[in-house]
Amino acid sequence: MWKGLRRISAGRRIQCYERIAHVMTERIARTLDFSRRLLLSAAGLGAVAVPVVFGVLLATQSRAEFQASNTTTVPVYEVASIRPRKFGSGGMIIWDFRPDGFTAKNITLQMLIRMAYGVEDYQISGAPKWLNAETYNVEAKLDGTVADKLRKLTFDQRSVEQQPMLQALLVDRFQLTLHRESKELPAYVLVIAKGGPKVQEAKPGDTYPNGMKDLEGHGHGDIMHFGRGLLTGQGVPIAFLVRMLSQQQLGRPVLDKTGLKGNYDFTLQWTPDENRTPTVGQQGTDDTPPPGPSIFTAIQEQLGLRLEPQKGPVEVLVIDHVERPSEN
Repeated sequence: MWKGLRRISAGRRIQCYERIAHVMTERIARTLDFSRRLLLSAAGLGAVAVPVVFGVLLATQSRAEFQASNTTTVPVYEVASIRPRKFGSGGMIIWDFRPDGFTAKNITLQMLIRMAYGVEDYQISGAPKWLNAETYNVEAKLDGTVADKLRKLTFDQRSVEQQPMLQALLVDRFQLTLHRESKELPAYVLVIAKGGPKVQEAKPGDTYPNGMKDLEGHGHGDIMHFGRGLLTGQGVPIAFLVRMLSQQQLGRPVLDKTGLKGNYDFTLQWTPDENRTPTVGQQGTDDTPPPGPSIFTAIQEQLGLRLEPQKGPVEVLVIDHVERPSEN
């Protein structure tokens, strides 16, 4: 059933555990600390100006708590296949954290690092040019016992649970080593625009039977779809919007200072910046983007929110060593 996939040896697993254990411990501590800072800074906005520290912006408090409660064991993929694609072959970027493992097509190593460590392009330093040029097809399978546990989780929880597994795979197959530094980088703060928010609060229990479906074909909330010039959310917190803007569109961190609680439905449509390269999960780039406003104007006019520029220290990953993948 797993023809062409290479089994990861027990010795390799132990090495991977040792090399990522301290990284995950530090990351969880920083994530929890940053979540607390977000709550404190939001509470004190009207009374006192406080310095904003931009760290790992992808994790909400609930995600941080989920990570902290699931660090006793770090399983790895049972078997994995990484196949280089022919240069210039093109095609859509596809990836999925499934209950039984991880699969991706037409994906670069830089994209894999972003998913494995929860960072963005601007947070990766010292990378060779091929890191974001050469693409791969990846298929990694989990042990059945681990897969059974992941089937009980949401997609977002599965992606968090598989991050250390993906890190271990990068260590094993790409010989990746890195360290963390702090750099002063531009950022954005998302606030409510004049006239108030225009996002629609989702109704509790909405199932969206005729709406979008997740990667397993289920129609429900907690879903975001995005492509060139289009971002749609169903029953998602504003933190998801912030994450998508930071990950996919703006090329810099975004901090949520809207104060909006609960889950929301929204559609955001704009004319993409042609100078920005497509990022993880985006549709192919052959289609002409629909005419429309810039993303900054669209956020204000369509969502009733506004992006304000700001600077702050941002954690970056500095690549010390990396190699093209070993054979399957």
